[in-house]
Amino acid sequence: MTFTRMRPVAFAFTLAAVTLTASFSSHAQAVFPSKPIRINVGASAGGGTDIIARLFAEKMSGPLGQPILVDNRPGAANTIAADLTAKSPPDGHTLLMATNSPQVIAPHLIKLNFDPLKQLTPVGMVVVVPHVLLVRSDYAAKNFKELLATIKSQPDSVRYASSGMGSVQHIAGELFMAATDTRMTHIPYKGSSQAHQDILAGQVELMLDTTSSAMNLIKSGKFRALAVTTPKRAAELPDVPTLAELGVKGAEMSTWYAMYAPTETPPAVLDRLGLEFNKALRLPEVQTKLKGLGGEPSTLTREQFVQLQSTDNARFAALIKERNIKLD
Repeated sequence: MTFTRMRPVAFAFTLAAVTLTASFSSHAQAVFPSKPIRINVGASAGGGTDIIARLFAEKMSGPLGQPILVDNRPGAANTIAADLTAKSPPDGHTLLMATNSPQVIAPHLIKLNFDPLKQLTPVGMVVVVPHVLLVRSDYAAKNFKELLATIKSQPDSVRYASSGMGSVQHIAGELFMAATDTRMTHIPYKGSSQAHQDILAGQVELMLDTTSSAMNLIKSGKFRALAVTTPKRAAELPDVPTLAELGVKGAEMSTWYAMYAPTETPPAVLDRLGLEFNKALRLPEVQTKLKGLGGEPSTLTREQFVQLQSTDNARFAALIKERNIKLD
């Protein structure tokens, strides 16, 4: 009889505990964010990913009521920052600004300790930018024709920079060599800004970099842009021809940028981040900045971007296999 009388009490206590836990969980989501937010970036300061991360950190911090810090973790084709974010507490206070490089290219080239498609979920897509074939302004080859002749006459002697093994710039270089039947020596760096320094110093000859990383140096006259890798010319570089216009087929490449959170982030927190992210993206000054970097600001929903990411993952997997691209 004693046991029978206690069951309702035990049940009531359990129900109260569950309700209290749910209440605490709802409250934690309701007061998000409760501390400063960190955006991890897999490239060095000054590169395109860093520029875009700092832009959104500035625009989102006020509405969210907390400082947003940018933490640069370059290396391993930008996967160090992605790994760190994927394994962070899924509470919305640790985010990632990334490109297609760590998300859908590196997994097919590097053995990772995490799955970027399963352990990271998009907050939103920022922008798509073209790549631009560039050399320093005083380089001997003054146009694409002269550069191609130099590369063909000196197999493996011309060096091209990238922001890391397995990066989008690396794959762009591989595509370029395949499309032009040439051979160059790949020199990887921990981010575009480091590569830029060596191009200017004459340590490497060229780079197929994103316009978001290189635009300031192009506009300042330190770099000469010889071609863009997209099907149409970049709006910010209307006088620079496409590779297709120059007779090079099959070397098309572009880079997208997106913000991510750990996959287990509560839906309410993810929605709040998405709301402020999209508000920032639509600001006229942000649109102007992104277009000034040569990019096309995104209009995709989160769901549409997930589909694009899946499509690109399959595309790069097939491309890497077809071209037999490996990290030596």
